[in-house]
Amino acid sequence: MLLVLKALLLLSFASLLHARKGQVLTVQMRDGSRSRGANVKLVLDTSILPDLSRKSVSDIANMSLSPWIYRDSCDASRLPRRISQAHCLTSGCLSPLGGQEDLTLEVKPIQYQILVLHRVPKQIKKTGKRTKKKYEFVLGTEVVTVGCTCVRPAIIPQQ
Repeated sequence: MLLVLKALLLLSFASLLHARKGQVLTVQMRDGSRSRGANVKLVLDTSILPDLSRKSVSDIANMSLSPWIYRDSCDASRLPRRISQAHCLTSGCLSPLGGQEDLTLEVKPIQYQILVLHRVPKQIKKTGKRTKKKYEFVLGTEVVTVGCTCVRPAIIPQQ
């Protein structure tokens, strides 16, 4: 199961490389002490790119009744290095009529858990006078806020 998750993570990162049609990427996956190799042929469908550029993410965030902005989180020892996190701009939802903040409704973040790779130092091997630093990647997860939404406040009746 973990090997399948690793493979999916590597494939998703590979798709971010904007591979050209027919490009072959070799992926090495380690399962315990055994190494497995897989040749993966990447083909990106460029026909969907015009649809994605019509509405930018910032347009959707600004049209929402619970607007948000994105801030980047950068970590050099993580893949992906840059992750955009949404930050809600209001605590109440905006009224569709006047745009005023309605505090009878609440803004809540929409969170999503993603897979990331963390680069950690490996055992250092000394060869003569030179020291070779080696790293390995450890699979982990992070919770990312992808947007904000309006909800009714939770009302707990008093007894």
